[in-house]
Amino acid sequence: MALATTMVAGLARFFPEAAPVRIPVQLARTLQAGAPATFLESTVIEFGTPREVLFECKTPLEFADIVRVRTSDGSLDVEVAIVAVQSQPGKTVVAARFQGEVPNWIVKS
Repeated sequence: MALATTMVAGLARFFPEAAPVRIPVQLARTLQAGAPATFLESTVIEFGTPREVLFECKTPLEFADIVRVRTSDGSLDVEVAIVAVQSQPGKTVVAARFQGEVPNWIVKS
């Protein structure tokens, strides 16, 4: 996981507001608006900004893909658009932007 965190941290350099977080989430590919999501993978949001989340996943994703990110308690359950991708064999590091406003999802101390 240290290498993955380093890779996500490398991408986070391009997002000046990115703060380190560790939020376990489930990830689902969104095929069409309003369709039920099938959650494919568990991962961890490693960095966040008020508008983006950055994480590593095994699901192959591309720029502009839409995915759903959900915490186990449902406190975060949103669609995000992939805005940056770094692909490695067997894994993808992404930054994804919220499709709508998500107030106070990340609180800095």
